[in-house]
Amino acid sequence: MCNAACLRFGRRALTPDDVAGRDVIEVGSRNVNGSLRGDLERWGPGRYLGVDMVAGPGVDEVCDIGDLEARYGAGRFDVVVSTEVLEHVRDWRGGISNLKRILKPGGVLLVTTRSNGFPYHGYPYDFWRYEADDIRTIFSDCSIEALEPDTVSPGIFVRARKPAAFTERPLDDIALYSIVTHRRCLDVTDAQVYRRRIRHRVRRLLAHILPAAVLANIDRVVTREGA
Repeated sequence: MCNAACLRFGRRALTPDDVAGRDVIEVGSRNVNGSLRGDLERWGPGRYLGVDMVAGPGVDEVCDIGDLEARYGAGRFDVVVSTEVLEHVRDWRGGISNLKRILKPGGVLLVTTRSNGFPYHGYPYDFWRYEADDIRTIFSDCSIEALEPDTVSPGIFVRARKPAAFTERPLDDIALYSIVTHRRCLDVTDAQVYRRRIRHRVRRLLAHILPAAVLANIDRVVTREGA
């Protein structure tokens, strides 16, 4: 799914030459509130495949991001598109590794995701927030050709190219900011994830009966105390 800024970035960052006659995969293709698919298909890809963890509009095949290489093979696609997915992937390292691995050498990867300041939005889960420096480090094994902040709401957009001689960078040392724990960490526990989901549900119920200022104060306290 995409917001308006994601769609604008995708239309600018990808070109007809990137797509025409090429094999394109969109990871997280279920169309909830917008998709690049129509724009890219007008440029005549050789194949456009939409995959998501659940069936729905825009989904040709159901496949989890962590299973991409096993399902489709290494170096399979010329273009890999993933918009507004990575913040929802608990094993973000495995997800990003799969995005890189299914991309052909010389191929283009387009990713958009959320940054710190964007509220919790569990569909069904929400884990991580990525900043520009995180993206530079995560994709330091690729050539970053465009890196921009979302001008509508906190987020980050990147276009990267996989080099012909690709050596994947290990990601085990990278701690991301987690919307679950409200701090940078290497991973989150099941208990932390459960408590975060419960707090989100309670907050949605309280929103019907408490003033916005009171809710904002509660949010500040929770953020300060962490998980």
